[in-house]
Amino acid sequence: MPRGNDISNVERNFVLDSLAQGLRVDGRGIHDFRKINVNFGTEYGSATVTLGKTRILIQISAEVTKPLEDRKFDGVFTINTELSPIASASFDVGRPSEQEVILGRILEKAIRQSRAIDTEALCIISGAKCWSIRADVHVLDADGGLIDASCIGIMAALRHFRRPEVAVNGEDVTIYTIAERTPVPLSIMHNPVCLTFSFYHSGDSVVLDADGREEQCSEAEMILTANDFELCQIAKLGGVSVEPTEMLKLSMLALTKAKEINAMISQKLAEDTTKRDVAGLIGELSAENER
Repeated sequence: MPRGNDISNVERNFVLDSLAQGLRVDGRGIHDFRKINVNFGTEYGSATVTLGKTRILIQISAEVTKPLEDRKFDGVFTINTELSPIASASFDVGRPSEQEVILGRILEKAIRQSRAIDTEALCIISGAKCWSIRADVHVLDADGGLIDASCIGIMAALRHFRRPEVAVNGEDVTIYTIAERTPVPLSIMHNPVCLTFSFYHSGDSVVLDADGREEQCSEAEMILTANDFELCQIAKLGGVSVEPTEMLKLSMLALTKAKEINAMISQKLAEDTTKRDVAGLIGELSAENER
């Protein structure tokens, strides 16, 4: 990170001294998230997530393409991350930083490799045509917690997204517009949530959702990915050791927080659905499809 973005020694000492006493500069508890907010755009699959001062825009898009040769019965799902100087002066143009590489890898494991999306449901014609779903992650403001906010945003956008309905007649594929048929939601298998724990004072202090200043002071980080039922992934960055009892404690906390976040996303989705269902338009379109 460029020197212009490093915190001063005075700030660093103040943050570390506060954490040693179990206190945080912004007044949160050591296991508290900053305020999370999810807003959906006018188009399906567009979501903006704010986590404290961190703000991320996620856009889901879909196109018909050919399946991969070794996965003829599956569709394609990709995640593309973009960290530009608009979010922070520490990000360079055209050259992926180490932070961007780590962000992409963690999100790939947490969402794509954990099969959060049923890619078989994206297949249209085996070996010939399938849906390719792409999640573009644009970091607008960076103040820590990029992995957590990005994961929350991607899953919210995927659950919000609707792809066009298709009809298959032999080798012919017809793609209907929204006006012709109600778009179809993606088949989501589970809802993973990333939770980042930062370690200080050789592991004696552990906090959840470190902000930008706390991240620069941390000695190590551990990202736990959990859904409503189980722990999906563990990724550790740094050499601080973690005791088994502490690991169990953090795992249980991650499961609890993941349930709370998924419940919040479900509530936001329900509110968006109600807002879009103007004068029963959704029900009317569904009735037309049935006829």
